[in-house]
Amino acid sequence: MPQTNFLPNRLLAALPRTDLDRLKAHLTLVPLTLGEVLNESGGLLDHVYFPTTAIVSLLYSMVNGASAEIAVVGNDGIVGVSLFMGGETTLSRSVVQSAGYAYRLQGGLLKKEFTRAGALQHLLLRYTQSLLTQMAQTAVCNRHHSTDQQLCRWMLLSLDRLSSNELIMTQGLIANMLGVRREGVTAAANRLQDAGLIQYHRGRITVLDRPGLELRTCECYGVVKRECDRLLPTPTSI
Repeated sequence: MPQTNFLPNRLLAALPRTDLDRLKAHLTLVPLTLGEVLNESGGLLDHVYFPTTAIVSLLYSMVNGASAEIAVVGNDGIVGVSLFMGGETTLSRSVVQSAGYAYRLQGGLLKKEFTRAGALQHLLLRYTQSLLTQMAQTAVCNRHHSTDQQLCRWMLLSLDRLSSNELIMTQGLIANMLGVRREGVTAAANRLQDAGLIQYHRGRITVLDRPGLELRTCECYGVVKRECDRLLPTPTSI
């Protein structure tokens, strides 16, 4: 695993040195491009990914082609939980939401390490609980809260997994993530921009007032963040 200056992955960073040393030779740092599909719904999971600077959206797609985001995975977690939870496939589609890097690991090696019932297993189970909380809260949010609130929640969750205040994402893609009409996202983004909270131009969102976004969003963001902070270790260096 090459030395880098990239933000660490919280799960890898929390492993005891002996456990991490067993994995290091098998971890490959790979670039992930915006819109890249890491796995399709129903496809076999050959690898898992530990994002460092990239963010990956987990999407559920309908037969008619419509889709909605059910969770985001960044430097807090791993893409491919179904593999170590006993399944070889997943119903969600994993798409890169924000370009960056991730450590890739062969699925068989992860399962072998998981069965040791050591530190990695403990971390992955805690992360899975955090991910389930995010999925459940996203479902509630999409059903009961306004597009403005959903957009704020989405931006804040993304910012928590990035080192900057900028998000590269078109309104069409955001609408696809949230499962709403593009016109709704446009109107919501305009209201947030008029309020001085964000600046949006040509697919680039710059957050100008994060505290303002936190006041504007619903309780769903706080629920997910508190559970993530409770279950997962504080970011550190690997």
